[in-house]
Amino acid sequence: MNADGDSMRTPDAMNVLQLRGVEGARAATGVAVVIDVLRAFTSAAYAFAGGAERILLVGTVEEAEALQARYPDALRMGEVGGRIIPGFALNNSPSHVRRADLRGRTMIQRTGAGTPCAVAATGADEILLASFVVAGATARYALGRRASAVSLIATAAFQPPPNEDDACAGYLARLLRGEWPDAAHALATARAAPTTRLFVDPDEPDLPAGDLALAFDIDRFDFAMPVVRDGDLLVARRVDGP
Repeated sequence: MNADGDSMRTPDAMNVLQLRGVEGARAATGVAVVIDVLRAFTSAAYAFAGGAERILLVGTVEEAEALQARYPDALRMGEVGGRIIPGFALNNSPSHVRRADLRGRTMIQRTGAGTPCAVAATGADEILLASFVVAGATARYALGRRASAVSLIATAAFQPPPNEDDACAGYLARLLRGEWPDAAHALATARAAPTTRLFVDPDEPDLPAGDLALAFDIDRFDFAMPVVRDGDLLVARRVDGP
C-alpha cells in the first residue's frame, strides 16, 4: 500500500518490454526507460548529484548550439565518437562532471546513443533516463507510475548483445518484475562489453579509466531522472526517492 492507502500495481500487471537503439525507442510505449551506462546517463546522474538543476536533451550538435544561443548561461556536455565536442564545457565523462561546479546550472546534453534515443521515444507516455548508478530508484519510480507497460531501451545497439546497456536493462527488468536480480552478474556482464576496452588509460582526457568505476557503482544515487516535454524542449530533472 502507498501513503494514500491505494494498492501499488503488482509487477505481474505490468508488461516489461526490452528494446534496443533508436528503432526500439520509436516503438516504446508506456514509461520509456532510456539506458546509457557508458556514459550519457551516468554522466547525467553525476551532474544532478553535483547540483545541476535541469538537463536539456538534444539529438545533434547543431541543436545543442541553437539551445546555447537561447540559454547562454547553460553548460554544454557531450561527445561525438567519445571525444569532447569543440566549444562544449564538458565531455560525456562522469569523472569530469563530478569535478565541475554545477550548482543551479542548466545543462545541454548531446551524445551519440543516449540522447538521440530519448529524443526518438515520442510514443511513450513518460521518459526516464537510466544507468546502473540510479537503477533501483528508476525501478521504484517506474513502478510508482502504475503504467501498463515499461519499455526498457538499451541504447548501445551498435554493439552486439549483451553489452553494458543490455545488462542494465536485464537488471531493471527483474526489479520491475519483483525479483531479486544478481547485481554482481549484471555488472560482470557489463564489464565484459567491448566498450569497456576504451577506458584503460588513466591519462586519456576524453576516455578516463576512472569512468568505469563510477559507471558501475550500482545504486550510488537514490533519485530518478524523469523527462518532460516543455514546448520544444526535452527537459530532465532529478526526483529524489521517498
